[in-house]
Amino acid sequence: MRLGYAVKTLGGGGLPSHDARKWQSGPHLRWSIEALHGVFDHLEREAIDMYRMTASLAPYATHPDLPQFHGQVAECAAELSELGERSRRLGLRLSTHPGQYIVLNSEDERIQEGAARDLEVQAALLDAMGLGPEAVVVLHVGGAAGGFAAAMERFERGLERLSNAARSRLTIENDDRTFSLAHVMALHRRTGLKVVWDILHHHCNDPDGIADREALELACSTWPGGVRPKIHYSTPKTAMEERRKKVGRRVERTWVLPQLRAHADVIDPIGFEHFLRETAAGLEFDVMLEAKAKDLALLRLREQMAARGFDLRPGSTAPRPQPAAA
Repeated sequence: MRLGYAVKTLGGGGLPSHDARKWQSGPHLRWSIEALHGVFDHLEREAIDMYRMTASLAPYATHPDLPQFHGQVAECAAELSELGERSRRLGLRLSTHPGQYIVLNSEDERIQEGAARDLEVQAALLDAMGLGPEAVVVLHVGGAAGGFAAAMERFERGLERLSNAARSRLTIENDDRTFSLAHVMALHRRTGLKVVWDILHHHCNDPDGIADREALELACSTWPGGVRPKIHYSTPKTAMEERRKKVGRRVERTWVLPQLRAHADVIDPIGFEHFLRETAAGLEFDVMLEAKAKDLALLRLREQMAARGFDLRPGSTAPRPQPAAA
């Protein structure tokens, strides 16, 4: 089982994930590639073999009013090939996850067209790196305006805008408010798209009452033989936050309790042990950790799990503990 983290690297004093300058400063994919080499250095040092790259590697590459940025992938073909070769040497599993504004099932044709352009760039980056089929682009289905049936039909129409190369990279994820696992499984049956199961989203949004083991098996079954499934795992935030507001000479304090869908800074090792022993026993897949402490959360979890009898370091041949007896 590979453990990964997303985008930001906090260890070693923090590392940039991409060229984040505004368009006026002439940002470019080549500088994002340089940043990624720094991240890869960190992954190698810490023996981390799974990483989600930012979806902003090629800045403004799909902006309709800035055509000067549109050719970045082709301009960096050699550098991307070298980066991909290095990732293969390190045994890295890479992915991207476009954000909330990439809505392939939007009712607005312009937004749908923009989403398709963005997904094409994401796929082109992975292809230019020469990455295998485990390198995927993870996407939420989108909004449910007009009802689920209409929303899923719009998604399928949006999918028709994509090239075969982009479709082959695309996976869909259940979300915490709208499209549950049952919905994305229905879309899988209609489109053949692979499913990335998010366990926290499932616990927030599961109107069909699908047990975790069954949910994990369903999602894993959507991946073809020889391509290892991946899931998203996070712990819900439990800490409350203090907010202060100055009123005249006084400072008013209020406490805000966390929502279930909010991610915690780290992963609960007791919950993760239960997940491995009960939910995941006998199944093979990789885990993208979604924790605010990023790589620090991964390293802490790995230490804590080792103390509980699980060696999750890359290349470990230690047997995984068997499920507890009923």
